[in-house]
Amino acid sequence: MGRVAVVTGGSRGIGEAISKALKAEGYEVAATYAGNDEKAAAFTEETGIKTYKWNVGDYEESKAGLAQIEADLGPIDVVVANAGITRDAFFHKMTPEQWKEVIDTNLTGVFNTIHPVWGGMRDRGFGRVIVISSINGQKGQAGQVNYAATKAGDLGIVKSLAQEGAAKGITANAICPGYIGTEMVRAIPEKVLNERIIPQIPAGRLGEPEEIARCVVFLASDDAGFINGSTISANGAQFFV
Repeated sequence: MGRVAVVTGGSRGIGEAISKALKAEGYEVAATYAGNDEKAAAFTEETGIKTYKWNVGDYEESKAGLAQIEADLGPIDVVVANAGITRDAFFHKMTPEQWKEVIDTNLTGVFNTIHPVWGGMRDRGFGRVIVISSINGQKGQAGQVNYAATKAGDLGIVKSLAQEGAAKGITANAICPGYIGTEMVRAIPEKVLNERIIPQIPAGRLGEPEEIARCVVFLASDDAGFINGSTISANGAQFFV
């Protein structure tokens, strides 16, 4: 059997592409999801990748879910913390509930996903932690104070974990996608995409989920063992100050 990889939010969008790419490289993959049972079932039928349902914002649910994956597949070697949500609003209209929902999933959810398996990685002397952050965690974004705060916080998590894990054979890195052609992004009105979003991208197009997945496959590999605490910006040269 290959190494075991867990991808949170792994049955849709970028997570789906990551799950498929890791399986193609020989990993035993488990994909988690939060609510869409129909999509998860279709994903498993298509790929053969087993899905597990829990709320990453809940520590006990995460701990139990990860323990079940280890019981089914073996010790977890690779964690891809990809699950994320948006609850966009301009700051003066943002509610405490919108703030808390995003913090719980996108920031606390990263802790909840990594913490239960961190000790096992230390004991075995190997681990790969990959967090899917965002360009908006690097530059901020109007209407996304909550989201940007979590994605910036994710970068702090990987830089700190890298320093703690390096001597134990564990790497922790982040990927910051720019605008990727997921179902969510492609649902944006075409006029907005063509006139306001794509013109900001020097590559002149949206990225593809598979392009992010290839970054994950590399960071999960033995070849990436000296890359630790780093951020890969996959954004089509959408630079910022």
